[in-house]
Amino acid sequence: MEQKNKIYYHLPGLFEFYNLYSEFLPLFRKHREYFYDWCEIGSIYGAPADCLWGGGRVGFGEESPLKVVELMKEYGISARLTFSNSLITKEHLSDRRCNELCRIFEQNSYANNGIIIYSDLLLDYIKESYPDFYFVSSTTKVITDFAKFTDELNRVEFRYVVPDFRLNKEIAKLTDLPSELKSKVEFLCNECCWYGCYDRKKCYENVSRKSLGEECEDHICVSPDAGRGYRFSDAMKNPGFIGIDDILNVYAPAGFSNFKIEGRSLGSAVILEFLLYYMTKPEYQLKVREEIYLDSMLDLF
Repeated sequence: MEQKNKIYYHLPGLFEFYNLYSEFLPLFRKHREYFYDWCEIGSIYGAPADCLWGGGRVGFGEESPLKVVELMKEYGISARLTFSNSLITKEHLSDRRCNELCRIFEQNSYANNGIIIYSDLLLDYIKESYPDFYFVSSTTKVITDFAKFTDELNRVEFRYVVPDFRLNKEIAKLTDLPSELKSKVEFLCNECCWYGCYDRKKCYENVSRKSLGEECEDHICVSPDAGRGYRFSDAMKNPGFIGIDDILNVYAPAGFSNFKIEGRSLGSAVILEFLLYYMTKPEYQLKVREEIYLDSMLDLF
C-alpha cells in the first residue's frame, strides 16, 4: 500500500545507547534514501544509571546528560526521560540528581522533551516544577482492560498512552476509538514477554525497588522460556508483536501513527537490528549495518 501519513517510532536508549545513536543519526540524516520515507523518529527515551525516579528497566547509561541533550537538539529529536518508578513517595521528590535532569532537559529542548511516567504524585510535582514537559503514560501500569485503557487515554495530562502489549491486537475496539484518542495511542511493538504472564506488574515493581536503592532479590520470571532471554526472533512470534506489515496494512489505515520499540536493557547490536527492521529499506540494510559495525569506537555487544 502507499503510505501517506508519517509513522513515528519512539526508540530505546537515550543514555544507554548514546554511542550508537551518535553514529546512526548522522547516517539517518545524510542518507535518508536508505530509510523508509514514511517513518520518522518521534523520540528517544531512557534514563541514566542509578536514577531514583527510573523504572521499567534498570538503567545502565553512563553518558553525560549535557552530551545527550545536545545530540537530541542537533537532530531535532524529542528526548524522553523514563521516570516510570511506581513506588515514588513525597520524600523522593527532592532527589537532587533527578531534578537536575529535569532542569537540563527542560531548558535545552529543541523538539519539546517529554517524561514517561507512572506515579501521579511525581506527575503533579513535575507539572508544577517543570511545566514545559509533555507526559507519556507508561506501559508499566500494565493496563490490560480496554475500558481502563480508554479512561487513561481520556486523561488530559497525557499526550501519549502506551497500553500493555496484550491490547495490541484488540483491533475492532481500537478502530472504534475517536481520532483524537487514536493520536494518543503509542503501541509497544516488540515485546518478548510471555503473552500469558500474570506477574508483569511485580516484575516492574522489582525494578522500581532497585531504582530506589532497596535491597531486594531479583524478580523470578514466570515465563516457561525465561532462560532464553530476549530474542527478536522470539518477539516476532509473540501474539502481541507488531511488525512492518501490521503497521502499514492494519494500524496506519486505522489512524494510528505512534509505535514504541523496547530494548533499553539489551545490547547495541540488538538495537541496531530493530533500526534495520523497522526503519531501513531491505536493499540498504547491509550497508547501514556495515557503516555502524565498522566504527571501531562503538561497543556493539
